Amino acid sequence: MDLKYYLIFTLSIITLSVLVFLISKTYLENKNNKNTEKNILKDDENQIAELKGAVSQLSKTIEERLGNFGSSIGNSLNQQTQSTQKSLMEMHARLAVIDRAQENINSLSNQVNDLQNILSNKQLRGAFGEVQLENIVKDALPQNAYQFQYTLMSNSRVDCIVKMPEPPGPICIDSKFPLEDYKKFASSSNDQEKKDNLKLFHNAVQKHIKDISEKYILPGETADSAIMFLPSESIYSEINIRFPKLVNESRSKKVYMAGPDNLMLLLHTVRAILRDATMSQTAGKIQIEVNKLINDLTLLADRFNKLDKHFDLARKDLDDIKISHRKIESRGQVITSIEIDEKKKLQ
Repeated sequence: MDLKYYLIFTLSIITLSVLVFLISKTYLENKNNKNTEKNILKDDENQIAELKGAVSQLSKTIEERLGNFGSSIGNSLNQQTQSTQKSLMEMHARLAVIDRAQENINSLSNQVNDLQNILSNKQLRGAFGEVQLENIVKDALPQNAYQFQYTLMSNSRVDCIVKMPEPPGPICIDSKFPLEDYKKFASSSNDQEKKDNLKLFHNAVQKHIKDISEKYILPGETADSAIMFLPSESIYSEINIRFPKLVNESRSKKVYMAGPDNLMLLLHTVRAILRDATMSQTAGKIQIEVNKLINDLTLLADRFNKLDKHFDLARKDLDDIKISHRKIESRGQVITSIEIDEKKKLQ
């Protein structure tokens, strides 16, 4: 912008210089001419006047153009500055979104790595299922409605027992799913290996169902059914799709499979049942107390009636006493009159 302004100003100066030179040259030529001095002076004055007018007009034109040029440049710069600021702000906002997305991606990547580390360690896999189960149960049920690592009368220890009222009674939940066998099947490198590992996985799940039915379904102590917790909904779907007969066998043994979502839904239903059972127990206690209150009121009414009868007898006794008192008083008066009469006779 400054360079353009400088060039325009330089061109204007050059133009003025050329005009002055031309006028000076004309003036010298006219001076050398043999015309009369009067005409020369007159022409000079006219030319000088025209020169002044031209210079004034040129200066005015230059000033106007420079002013318009400066205003145009200023507006253009303001618009460009505002546009640049807006672009920078939008870029900053987009960079902030990208940074947050990158943080989320990093966090998710760390979680995936942690999950992979858990799945690669047998002990951690078992603990992972137990931790999942504990978190779901704690979120769904009140604290007095469950107990973790509960020991049954058979000395078997169940991962969680839900304290349901009779019937059906306490329900056992097992979280020791054979995740290692599933991992082998999922990581198979070829069809034959996948087929072999699928069979091993089937047998492991079948054995686990049998163990649960024998350990955690105890007549007189637990409910007639138990829950096998699966740490993933995808595993639940995989079993239902690949082993439908095994699912039916599990149901016939009253061992019901449940992934995290299904278990949460089931426990919320259990919570509603527990709430209704608590309300029923409370209503029963209230009914017992009301019956006791009615009995007490009946006894009070009987005692009041007996007391009223006693009051009636007392009132009758008081009346009899009053009658006896009047009789005694009357006889005393008779006796007194007899004594007076005897004294009169003696006199």
